[in-house]
Amino acid sequence: MGLYYYDWTYIVFMLPALILSIVCSISVKSRFSKYSKIQNSRRITGAEAAHAVLSAHGITNVRIEQVSGSLTDHFDPRTNTIRLSDSVYGSASVAAVGVACHEAGHAVQHAEGYVPNKIRSAILPAANIGSRFSWILIIIGMILPVKFSFVITIGIVLFSMAVLFTLVTLPVEFNASSRALKTIKEVRLLNDEEYKGAKSTLSAAAMTYVASAATAVLQLLRLLLIANRRR
Repeated sequence: MGLYYYDWTYIVFMLPALILSIVCSISVKSRFSKYSKIQNSRRITGAEAAHAVLSAHGITNVRIEQVSGSLTDHFDPRTNTIRLSDSVYGSASVAAVGVACHEAGHAVQHAEGYVPNKIRSAILPAANIGSRFSWILIIIGMILPVKFSFVITIGIVLFSMAVLFTLVTLPVEFNASSRALKTIKEVRLLNDEEYKGAKSTLSAAAMTYVASAATAVLQLLRLLLIANRRR
């Protein structure tokens, strides 16, 4: 098992992914912190901004609630609820407006039946199973004799469902930001300079999903290489 974690494939595949993830995480936290200190000129809070996006698209059946934590903002399609973190819900910062509008963008996707969002929801159960059980099977398969390599193969197939989920997530996240920024301009929630700050914040957040997808793909490639070498 030691070879699995520390052989040359770890350096080639996983180290770059780890560095990218760290850089993206630092970037999004830095930009959110920067633009959280800048109040928008209209003094619109995150909750009000999310409501404005929903209203602009004629959506009236989505609740907006406050949730504890930082950067815990999300849209729950099961209850049709936008949940905004403490630093977004009641804040009138540029960052808060950008993040809140992004989550409202997800609500609009759900209401309009955005196809990639439907695909993402459809594969979520399989992705959850893959995330929970793939590594158990892979590790067991590596412990067992080579003739039981099919156990690793099953684990890799399950893991590939989780990888697929991260890839499908990319267009969903980018589209939500695109919808948010477009609406911000159309209803003039922010002035031009503030808009740039919101866009910068959302762009940094989007890169964390790119890093996550890249990490998942590289992990899958590494597993395929190790499985093939084991045979």
